[in-house]
Amino acid sequence: MIIIYNCYGGTHSSILTSAVHLGLLPSDRIPSKQEILNTKYFNHLRYQDMGRLIYHGVDDYGNKVYTIGRGTSSALIPAMRNLTLEMHKLYNVNEGFAYVNTSGTVPLAMTLGGFFSRGIKMDLIGIPLLAIGARQTFMNIVNLAQKTKQLCLEKPDSCFIIDMNEKGQISNYPAN
Repeated sequence: MIIIYNCYGGTHSSILTSAVHLGLLPSDRIPSKQEILNTKYFNHLRYQDMGRLIYHGVDDYGNKVYTIGRGTSSALIPAMRNLTLEMHKLYNVNEGFAYVNTSGTVPLAMTLGGFFSRGIKMDLIGIPLLAIGARQTFMNIVNLAQKTKQLCLEKPDSCFIIDMNEKGQISNYPAN
């Protein structure tokens, strides 16, 4: 299975969710500010990195984990999904794909922190807000990573989309 966590910038919620998924951040407690800020790629990607697929590693079940920033594009993930379905159909690709939207985990503090830090380069304000927001929503991130793992075990050869809304409710949809 190939898991692609996605969010607006690809540098905050998707990075944290992939780190939880891979066991690089704890799932049994809220990490410290330093643990969050030291997570590889967290708050380090730039606007130019949007649309770039970033490989993070392989989980305990052999699933490959990636992240991508989709920006304001509402077409990127559907285009990737359609390409996946065509590959399944035309080339007998047997790999499952999960497209996981992590944006529903993002609280206001993270949104503002991302704007200040990445948008207008005011790290003095942005980084503390990012850390506060990340710690505030961390258990939502853990829940999303755990649900993703569960669905990947249940449907290893399928293609599906996972979404979490702002209330923490998780939905999954077949990709076709």
